Amino acid sequence: MVSPQHDHDLVYNLRLSSVGPGCVTGSDVVHDLSGLDLTMKLHYLKAVYFFSSHAVEGITIMNMKEAMFYLLNDYYITCGRIKRSESSGRPYIKCNDCGIRFVEGVCDETVDEWLETDDDSKRNLLVYHRAIGPELSFSPLVYLQVTQFKCGGISIGLSWAHILGDAFSVSNFINNWGQLMAKVNVNSSPALAPRSLTNAKPEAPSEPLSAKQVNHVGDLWVLANNCKMETFSFNLTTQHLSNLQAKIGSVSAFDSICALLWRAIAKVREGFEPQIVTVCRKDPCHEDKNVLGNNQIIRSIKASFLVGESDLNKLATLIANDQDQVCDERNKIETAVEKDNGSTDYIMYGSNLTFVNLENAGVYELELNGEKPKLAYYSIQGVGDEGAVLILPLPHGSAAENEGEPRYLVNLTLPEGQVFKLKAELKRAALL
Repeated sequence: MVSPQHDHDLVYNLRLSSVGPGCVTGSDVVHDLSGLDLTMKLHYLKAVYFFSSHAVEGITIMNMKEAMFYLLNDYYITCGRIKRSESSGRPYIKCNDCGIRFVEGVCDETVDEWLETDDDSKRNLLVYHRAIGPELSFSPLVYLQVTQFKCGGISIGLSWAHILGDAFSVSNFINNWGQLMAKVNVNSSPALAPRSLTNAKPEAPSEPLSAKQVNHVGDLWVLANNCKMETFSFNLTTQHLSNLQAKIGSVSAFDSICALLWRAIAKVREGFEPQIVTVCRKDPCHEDKNVLGNNQIIRSIKASFLVGESDLNKLATLIANDQDQVCDERNKIETAVEKDNGSTDYIMYGSNLTFVNLENAGVYELELNGEKPKLAYYSIQGVGDEGAVLILPLPHGSAAENEGEPRYLVNLTLPEGQVFKLKAELKRAALL
């Protein structure tokens, strides 16, 4: 199927096809969604990887599809479609081998020209995305778009329904695909994430702070925000981090960045500062790169003081160390959703201001012809009104001591009216 070309489109000649497992999964295979999975039903993850012409030399679309056939034998759940239980209406995935959607596109810019622009909205052109619904049984859960640039380089864009798994699952999925393209045997199949969340301490049932109930959406899985949301990103250099950590002390770069942005956002919200934030990190108990699921640690952190006027060290220490006010809420979220047997709609990202640590996601482990991406970019579709911040590493070579070298990519999704004020605040802090 070929879409019509428009001269004003930067990415055009979109061709859509389906890719499924090379082997039949079997009849009557289903994947039951946990309460935590269903909390993510209105969230979608997007990833874009940029590669030079040298990295893709000799790699064809057919090579990519062939490797995907093999990968989907293991990741057959991603090829399924959403169904509802006839008795309860609870969603589940019917593993019917309908496949993921494979999209090909063309761009008349070079990869370097594209990367030079500061327009984050342009990246959406490199990720074909459709929300699940309203016809649940016809909605793919994964879209993969390969865009050919005029320089011979490519981008690989992935749209991923968060009910399948978190950003660490996305990275593992695409990294395993890269290994198969390199003819590296992936020996073990992806295992479903265990439903007993062993890392979370037993707690008395209570409503989670890090997720909230939203109006019922029916069969069109799209979040209705109260305001228009805007996404923008910026780089933090080695010098930025040195200056920041000199003020804060011996906490991690991630905790320092969170403290800085939490305070800056509190200042621009003028009396409505976020007292509670959610922080998501990789669960060290789920190091298996073939595990598929929503396994990230989800913690709520509450400040008992005015955030906008606070000391950065105090905030960073709260994020990093104050276990009395930090709790893993996965069990609470699971309990809240299961209370109504999955019939109530929740969101997690943007229920509070949400920070996501992707430092250990392995986003630069995808290699083509032995080369890593020039840039890897992740974002979230369907963020609630409180906003979300993703913090990713950037590639750096032997010149790591270079003070001007970018080290982290910070991607923010916030209410449109707050973005201009936040940029001004970041400029005052010499970060933009």
